[in-house]
Amino acid sequence: MTSSASSLLVIYTGGTLGMVESPDGLIPSHDIEDRLRRALATLPPSRLANLPHFRVIATPTPIDSSAATPRDWQGLARLIAEHYADVAGIVVIHGTDTLAWTAASLAYQLQGLDRPVVLTGAMQPLEAPNSDALGNLESALRFAADPRLQEVAVCFAGRLLRGVRCRKWQTQAADAFASPNHPTLGEWVDDDPVLYPGRGLERQQRGAPRFELPDYAPLAAGAVPRIVLWPGLAAWQLEAWLLDERVKGALLEVWGGGNLPDDPDLAGVLAQACGEGKLLAAISQCPVGAVTIGHYAAGRPLADAGVLAGDDMTPEAAATKLVHLLAQPLREDERRRRFLTPLVGERAAP
Repeated sequence: MTSSASSLLVIYTGGTLGMVESPDGLIPSHDIEDRLRRALATLPPSRLANLPHFRVIATPTPIDSSAATPRDWQGLARLIAEHYADVAGIVVIHGTDTLAWTAASLAYQLQGLDRPVVLTGAMQPLEAPNSDALGNLESALRFAADPRLQEVAVCFAGRLLRGVRCRKWQTQAADAFASPNHPTLGEWVDDDPVLYPGRGLERQQRGAPRFELPDYAPLAAGAVPRIVLWPGLAAWQLEAWLLDERVKGALLEVWGGGNLPDDPDLAGVLAQACGEGKLLAAISQCPVGAVTIGHYAAGRPLADAGVLAGDDMTPEAAATKLVHLLAQPLREDERRRRFLTPLVGERAAP
């Protein structure tokens, strides 16, 4: 198939969709293009005729996505940026375990998109009986060919979700992803992709791409931990996480609308970490809804310490945004401002 600017680029990074059996279990395969084309050739002629032209490249070492790190997010964004101008859209085949993390990171790195970048994967390998892989691949290709889509999205089980708003919700079901605080961007209806008007970023993304491709390497080895509160959390435990000199920021998952245990020592650790210039943000452990830090007295220590409210962001979107902001040479006040500002539709507008 042609590789002209009217074509799509498919990037294979690994994941279940392309895996094959081995003595140790499923592992990524390296012969993905022939397998994709053979599978697509089994579609009914009318649907096959509607597929866009595409070419396929693979990352140097396809992986199980559970092994992905910020370095992989960075490498993938740079690969997309390298080919971006030569294609009409991009499909990324990715493992499901950390797909939402990669999608969120790509959204921050590839701001200002004027064409689709669609991530997909599968819960079963391509050749497995009753696999969801072919359906996900077909719908992702069709959505990625629609120039009205101008953002990073996830296509799975017939639904198109904003990449920076989705989460893996199921461990086995084919409908594995959800978007708890934002409506779907589109759906697969009667063998055709349908985008819902007014839900996309096309109005916000006008103009030349504003790609931000910072070096994530200094943050790739645990510099931004994700800390979920639990009953009985002690100040020394929080201190061990936050006051380590290697930690540059952290995501706190607090209770309800933004509450902490009634422990001044915990609040003291948070205040000390923020005072050292570490970028701390809080979201709710509840998957639906937003934090409102300070609404309850139990949440005042967060506000007093300088912890930023993550509103209704997903953990994946909040954590990858912290990594992205900390990787750039920004003043502390500018990092804080950008965290509180919706950049790619990741949080509600103030």
